[in-house]
Amino acid sequence: MTSKSSNAGEILRLAVPAFVALIAEPLFLLADSAIVGHLGVDQLAGLGLATTVLHTIVGLMVFLAYSTTPAVARALGAGDAAKALSSGRDGVWLAFGLGVVLAVAGFFVAPQMVGLLGAAEGSAVHGFAVDYLRWSMPGLVAMLLVFAGTGVLRGLQDTRTPLVVATAGFTLNIVLNWFFVYGLGLSVAGSAAGTSIAQWAMAAVYLGIVFSRTRSHNVSVFPSFRGVLSMGKVGSWLMLRTASMRLAMLVTVMVAAAQGSVNLAAHQLAATVFSFFAFALDALAIAAQALIGKELGAGNAGRAKALTGTMVRWGLGFGVITGALLAIASPWAGWVFSNDASVHTALTPALLVMAIGQPIAGLVFVLDGVLIGAGDAKYLAIAGVVNVLIYAPLLIAVAFLMPAAPSGPAWLGWLWAAFALGYMCARALTLGLRASGGKWMVTGG
Repeated sequence: MTSKSSNAGEILRLAVPAFVALIAEPLFLLADSAIVGHLGVDQLAGLGLATTVLHTIVGLMVFLAYSTTPAVARALGAGDAAKALSSGRDGVWLAFGLGVVLAVAGFFVAPQMVGLLGAAEGSAVHGFAVDYLRWSMPGLVAMLLVFAGTGVLRGLQDTRTPLVVATAGFTLNIVLNWFFVYGLGLSVAGSAAGTSIAQWAMAAVYLGIVFSRTRSHNVSVFPSFRGVLSMGKVGSWLMLRTASMRLAMLVTVMVAAAQGSVNLAAHQLAATVFSFFAFALDALAIAAQALIGKELGAGNAGRAKALTGTMVRWGLGFGVITGALLAIASPWAGWVFSNDASVHTALTPALLVMAIGQPIAGLVFVLDGVLIGAGDAKYLAIAGVVNVLIYAPLLIAVAFLMPAAPSGPAWLGWLWAAFALGYMCARALTLGLRASGGKWMVTGG
C-alpha cells in the first residue's frame, strides 16, 4: 500500500502541474481559432492549413524536449547534476541553431508549403495561410527554445516552473492576439504576430533559468560540440517517430481539403480540439518521461515497471472521462469557434468519433512517454513507420470512396474514424507489445 501511495504521489507531483502547463499550448490554438474563426470561413480554413504546416515543422523538433528530458533525468538519477545540466545546455543550443535555419527557410517557402496541402494559389484561403505562416516564423526559434528549456526542467523533476511560464504566456497571447486582430485590424497576420511575441517572452524566461542553473554548478553556458552531436543523434530517431505522426496528420488534412472549405474549416476545429485533449492526456506521458528516466538512471527497474502500470491505468481512466465530456459537448462546441451553421454540422460527428477514441489515446500517450523516458527511441521510430503503413489503406479508402464533389458531415466523420480509431489503435498495438516486454528497461546513467 505504501509503495502504491508513493507511486501515485510521485506521478501526481509531476503530472498535475504538467497538465496545466501542457494545455496552455493547445489553448494558444483554441484562442487563435476562436479569434480568427469569427473573421470568416476563409480565414479559419487558412489558419487550419498554416497551423498544419507550422505544427509539422515544430512537431518534428519536439525531440528537443523528448530527448532532453530523459537525458537530464538519467544523469540526475545517477547523481550527476553537472552532467544533467550540461545535457540540458546542449539541447538549448541545438534548439537555437535549428530554429534560426528553419525560420529563414520557412519564410521563403511558405507559399509552396501551403500549396502542397491543396490551397489554390491566388485564393483567399492560400493568402491567409501564407500570411499566418510568415508572421509565425519569427516566433519559431522561440518555440524550439521553449521545447528545450521545458525538457531541461522536466528532467530535473520540475514541472511547476513550466506551469507558471505557460500560464503567463497564454494570458499574454490572448491579449496580444485580440488587440492585433481586432484593435489594429491585422486579421490572420495579427494572430500569428501575437503568438510569436508571447513565445519569445516564454523563451526568455527559460533561457534565464537554464543558464542560471548551469553557472551555479560551474557548468559553462557555451555548448559542447560533442554533446550537441550526441543530442542530435538520439533525437534523429525521435524525429523519425514524430515525422511518421506528422505525415499521418498531413495526409489527413489533404483528404479534408478535398472535401471543400466547410469540411476543411470543421476539420481544423476538430484537430484543435484533439490537440487540446492530447496535451491534457500527455501530462501523464510527461510524468512518465521524467520518472522512468530517473528511476532507470538510478537502476530501479522494478519501480519503473510499477510506475508504468499505475500510469497506464490512469491513462485509460482519464481517456474515459475526457471522452464522455467531449461527447456531451459535441453538439454545441462549434459555436465557440464559428458562427457558420454548416461548420457546426460538419464538426459534430467528427467530435463524437473522437470521443469514442479517447481511452485509446490515453493509453497511447502514456506508453509513448514511458518508452521515451526509457530512451527506446529506435523502436519508437520503427513503430511509427509501421503505424503509418497500417493507417494508409484506411485513409485511401475514405479518399477513394468520396464522390467527385463530397459534401455533408458524413465524410468528415469517416475521416476521423480512420484517424482517431484506426491510426490510434495501430499505435496502441505497437506500443503495447513493446511495453509488455522488458527490453526497454535499460538501467544506468
